[in-house]
Amino acid sequence: MTRFAAPIAEQIWDMKYRLKEADGTPIDSTVEDSWRRIARALATVEQDQAGYEEQFYHALEDFKYLPAGRITAGAGTDRSVTLFNCFVMGTIPDSMGGIFDMLKEAALTMQQGGGIGYDFSTIRPKGAPVQGVAADASGPLSFMDVWDAMCRTIMSAGSRRGAMMATMRCDHPDIEDFISAKSDSARLRMFNLSVLVTDPFMEAVKADGSWELKFDGVVYKTIQARTLWNTIMQATYDYAEPGVIFIDRINQANNLNYVETIAATNPCGEQPLPPYGACLLGSINLARLVSMPFTDAAHIEDKHLDDLVATAIRMMDNVVDASKFPLEAQRQEAQNKRRIGLGVTGLADALLMKGLEYGTAEAAAQTEAWLKQIARASYLASVELAKEKGTFPLFDAEKYLASGNMMNMDEDVREAVREHGIRNALVTSIAPTGTISLYAGNVSSGIEPVFAYSYTRKVLQKDGSRTEEEVVDYAVQLYRDIHGEEAELPDYFVNAQTLEPLAHVRMQAAAQKWIDSSISKTINCPEDISFSDFKDVYMEAYETGCKGCTTYRPNDVTGSVLSVSEEKKEKAPEVIAKTDAEPQTPHGDVVYMSEPLDRPEHLEGNTYKLKWPDSEHAIYLTVNDIVVGGRRRPFEVFINSKNMEHFAWTVALTRMISAVFRRGGDVSFVVEELKAVFDPRGGAWVQGKYIPSILAAIGGVIERHMIATGFLEGEGMGLKADPTAQVVNMDAPRGKACPSCGQYDMRMVEGCMTCASCGHSKCG
Repeated sequence: MTRFAAPIAEQIWDMKYRLKEADGTPIDSTVEDSWRRIARALATVEQDQAGYEEQFYHALEDFKYLPAGRITAGAGTDRSVTLFNCFVMGTIPDSMGGIFDMLKEAALTMQQGGGIGYDFSTIRPKGAPVQGVAADASGPLSFMDVWDAMCRTIMSAGSRRGAMMATMRCDHPDIEDFISAKSDSARLRMFNLSVLVTDPFMEAVKADGSWELKFDGVVYKTIQARTLWNTIMQATYDYAEPGVIFIDRINQANNLNYVETIAATNPCGEQPLPPYGACLLGSINLARLVSMPFTDAAHIEDKHLDDLVATAIRMMDNVVDASKFPLEAQRQEAQNKRRIGLGVTGLADALLMKGLEYGTAEAAAQTEAWLKQIARASYLASVELAKEKGTFPLFDAEKYLASGNMMNMDEDVREAVREHGIRNALVTSIAPTGTISLYAGNVSSGIEPVFAYSYTRKVLQKDGSRTEEEVVDYAVQLYRDIHGEEAELPDYFVNAQTLEPLAHVRMQAAAQKWIDSSISKTINCPEDISFSDFKDVYMEAYETGCKGCTTYRPNDVTGSVLSVSEEKKEKAPEVIAKTDAEPQTPHGDVVYMSEPLDRPEHLEGNTYKLKWPDSEHAIYLTVNDIVVGGRRRPFEVFINSKNMEHFAWTVALTRMISAVFRRGGDVSFVVEELKAVFDPRGGAWVQGKYIPSILAAIGGVIERHMIATGFLEGEGMGLKADPTAQVVNMDAPRGKACPSCGQYDMRMVEGCMTCASCGHSKCG
């Protein structure tokens, strides 16, 4: 039986990827059972099912090939989920009916667990006339708020909240409002935002030329391009959004530019996709492939890598046929192009094993060499599949060979494609691997540097206490195993805390040369970086061929990453989980516990009378509290009324809210969700304040109770500080609490805030 490399790896597997009965009884007894389940499911489309099941199993074994989380969790189950991680939805029509048709499609997709991307540039700007109704348009931002509210109410499969990407062209008249939208820390929290930057705009920026903001041929405003660029830069400097997507470069480099135009990406940006395009992801774990690590002879066997890539390509191609799809248009798009995205994880660890310092020219050269080999092997494997199973339906040899990444490939690869065709239109991408890299033994994520070589993780026990465990990077632990636990790490062990931003750009640019789609990567910037140097990061990304750029600089809106101990050597500081901070978002720190809180015989509580204008009878709402660790917190709710019209839903609401309260943690998100519900028939004015629905009114009552008992700081605010919490590094900058496990271990990795304690990620 496989021994997990770290306790966190087994916990991630058990929480996210282990198949269980509805009551929590495990079906996968071991991780080998999970591998077998996936291998068997993906071999069902083969004629030699038994033979390919064994081949697939050996690729999965020892975490060498890591399918994306949707495949790992969903393959071989009877769940109604998609095995594709993310989708770009259809083009949004500039009409009310069309917009809400798109909203429905988004909800159906997210219900099955897919993240979504949308280009909102197709909606007319705010103030534009609406024909036939004598009114002005409310603009794309208003509809983004509607999408955001929808997303907050839908839990993706696997208890993961949905992720969304919104893009807008740099010449849309509402682009300035789009750029500033997330300066409000409570707005559009379910979205990542990116500006679609064109080549003419970048040339205008460099020339300090003028720039027209226009829609449907009408110019609404003319500004200086450099002014708009500085506005984008200032926003992302101040609160880490929006990102920048170099959309013309993406379309020019697209293997399918002869049949599609791209205007949006999936939530983390590594998959620019056409309308209804889907991203199917997987990663080669380079950290597990290095032979003779930490010696002069350290290397990856070429044949081993080529064979593993070929098996991975076959497995991913089979997913296209084995997966369910939320919408028929998504299935057709996937079948017509069979686009896949094979990438890597553990790159930084593999470089360390070869004695290379991440971010140097030598490390970039090795990265480029490995990724070129993976690209070659991927294309050749897809050619072999085409010989056996046929090309993708929209394949046109002449046009395909004259487009995108194919123009960079060696002549032998091009000749193979010319002679036999190819099964998959695009084959490579580098996705966020935050959770699966933890599952694989805490290898470095994607092509990111090691974030921290070790950190302290707090684990919630059944009795409510917390224990601590050290989480160590895979390469660091391997170095300790070879050289002893007390061995000092060599100077080439750098991490995200110490790297210069331009070193990140160098690595991203080196990788992009051999990636068909794009790369999810975060360029960590120090808080004290000058604005001028910060802007240089984006310009360097553009000049060196990157397809987009995402940075993260600690700020007041999104918070800081983990606190860093100053006692460690400057070269590789240790990161410690903080527990003194308070949640900075309404969702707070939901804690998943193996057992609910026990109910004492007697509870303290309060009953509130709520009179709703449309109801003949008042609603009486009782909230009972429990004392945990000397702190009063909500435990159960009872809702009663003589109005029988509300009986069924009040009983259901009572049970659901009480069940959530009994799980522990920060349950203030219940208030947020209730207050966000609006009644299509209209709300009511209550005590001089407009309440959008009776459910929102109930949420307000519960919120006032939480404030009165000291559970919340105030209206719309997070938890009061827990007096029983252990305090660590009081002077360090504080970050956000994880919305899944409650720990203050959130870090920006590959464009996604990811929890180091439980692996929760909005994107993966």
